[in-house]
Amino acid sequence: MSKLNTKRWIGWHFLPADGYTRHSHEKVRVGGLGRVEPPLTLCVHGLHASRDVLDALCYAPGPIACMVELRGVILESHDKACATERRCLAKVDATTILHEFACWCTERVLWAERKAGREPDPRSWAVVRTKREWLAGRATDRQMAAAEAAAWAAARAAERATAWAAAEAAARTAAWAAARAAERAAERAARAARAAAWAAERAAQSRKLTKTLLAAMNCTADGTRRKPKP
Repeated sequence: MSKLNTKRWIGWHFLPADGYTRHSHEKVRVGGLGRVEPPLTLCVHGLHASRDVLDALCYAPGPIACMVELRGVILESHDKACATERRCLAKVDATTILHEFACWCTERVLWAERKAGREPDPRSWAVVRTKREWLAGRATDRQMAAAEAAAWAAARAAERATAWAAAEAAARTAAWAAARAAERAAERAARAARAAAWAAERAAQSRKLTKTLLAAMNCTADGTRRKPKP
């Protein structure tokens, strides 16, 4: 559900690699103020942004990250907003940052699996190593594509193995009704646990990416430029 307000706030917005807005095709410059006329319609008419950097990343048309201030009339939903005015406070080409962030997120998942006693497939570790080599210019696009394909194959194999093991366990259970009830209860508990774990992980990812982008922009969370150290 969306709501209208006029209280300005700072958020995030991504641009295509050329640094121009997608629809009006205007060059976005730090300090520049964009304006549109009301009425606003999310995803149709308005200057967009998200409070959370991961929400903004979900709608990113490219790698140029902008810290922006929404002003004027603002129409906001749960993960994005649009306004009649948007000022660019800082921006950076986040291409490399986003590649490195993807590696960081993947490694966190792999280490969590190992800690839980579920050793990840070696191909999952390999794709992260290859990605870092690719970023450093020591691996080719072909090597990167091969590592990604192997990692996807490992993920699909793990899904099939898990489903098959569950089916075998169910088939061996004599008390079918009791087993099904226990399974449903376990599924509900697992979903709740996964939701809580995902919320915590997402918050950690958001903090990591926000901190990295702010450092690259050399500014604080309110858009103020950091003073150079003496």
